[in-house]
Amino acid sequence: MTATEPDPPRLLRVVRGEPSTEELAAVVAVMAAVAARAAAVRDRAARPRSVWGDPARATRQLLPVGPDGWRRSALPR
Repeated sequence: MTATEPDPPRLLRVVRGEPSTEELAAVVAVMAAVAARAAAVRDRAARPRSVWGDPARATRQLLPVGPDGWRRSALPR
């Protein structure tokens, strides 16, 4: 860097104490995991739900009643 270039923005700043390199690496790893989890949740919420994944498909529907009810039970609705 030269004297005319501004310093890059700081993403992490230690306010008190003198953490070791391992402690800083652990903090950065946790922050990255939290950011990745938040991005995954946000992406999952943005996608529309497929009809195939609808839990209502697993429930059994009532059988048709009346003459030829057994025959109509095999027909798609």
